[in-house]
Amino acid sequence: MRILSIGFYRLAFFHLLTHALFKALLFMCAGAIIHNINNSQDIRLIGGLGVYMPLTSGCFNVANLALCGIPFLAGFYSKDLILEVVSLSYINIFSFFLYFFSTGLTVCYSFRLVYYSITGELNCVSLNILRDEGWIMLRGMSGLLVMRIVGGSILRWLIFPTPYIICLPSYLKLLTLFVCLVGGLFGYFISNVSLFYFNKSLHNYLVRYFSGSM
Repeated sequence: MRILSIGFYRLAFFHLLTHALFKALLFMCAGAIIHNINNSQDIRLIGGLGVYMPLTSGCFNVANLALCGIPFLAGFYSKDLILEVVSLSYINIFSFFLYFFSTGLTVCYSFRLVYYSITGELNCVSLNILRDEGWIMLRGMSGLLVMRIVGGSILRWLIFPTPYIICLPSYLKLLTLFVCLVGGLFGYFISNVSLFYFNKSLHNYLVRYFSGSM
């Protein structure tokens, strides 16, 4: 909506379509995982899903990486272009900060989801046998996964008759990468706050409570 407010309606529509693609895949995978772990929505209790649900976990992590704007997934084509257009536009410093700060927070919680789903052990008690969902769910996930990988490039060529050519200084070009790295490191720091270690739980109670409620 903010990119629409400064007049780039084609870019806003492009981001709307790419965002819909990876959010649809993300929510399908999240629903399958929540259903398998006895309706628990606490990500601190999941872990090692690649062993129990390899196909769902793979689609889930690809969707998360696309949400972070990892090259050359679909999210990269719209998010990187939006941030470069913002860097080129005449906006105030507060709005400029909000664009990049929100990008860093997105990478933070997305990396946290990837970290918890890949590493560690399953910490929840579930009466269900963890497994990939049926063929109907996997067929939908597979189609969205393909669009998640190639959809950004296809939509970019379809929506924009001519490519955007943006010339920026090196520090502005690298600012997006720097913000993503800082967001990923912050997500890693939050993920390493142990749930069961007594001393860390006391010293980082507010951080643990806030991050667990996200």
